[in-house]
Amino acid sequence: MALTLGAIVLNVPDTGPAANFWREALGLTPDPDNGDFLAPPPGTPPTRVHLDSTDRTHLDLWVDKETSTLEAEVARLTTLGAEQVEDWTYPPNADFIVLKAPDGTLFCLIG
Repeated sequence: MALTLGAIVLNVPDTGPAANFWREALGLTPDPDNGDFLAPPPGTPPTRVHLDSTDRTHLDLWVDKETSTLEAEVARLTTLGAEQVEDWTYPPNADFIVLKAPDGTLFCLIG
């Protein structure tokens, strides 16, 4: 295989505040040569690519059920400045909550 998924690029209005939020939210480390590149902690599981013909491009953040809960992560992320998207239409028995990062990026928190 000659290719790997090297990065997910988020279009944000201001990289400084966005970097602060995503570093804290995901425990990322800035690249010493370029602070706009944020790397996951060692041992982090690989990122999957989920193809969907009906949904928009967004991040799915999975809660580690051994160390936290969906509710605890919503509380932690809102403390960091995220907002729950209140007017989202959820399917029956949804196992996720839609949040908006301070930079406006929508993402799903999967329980």
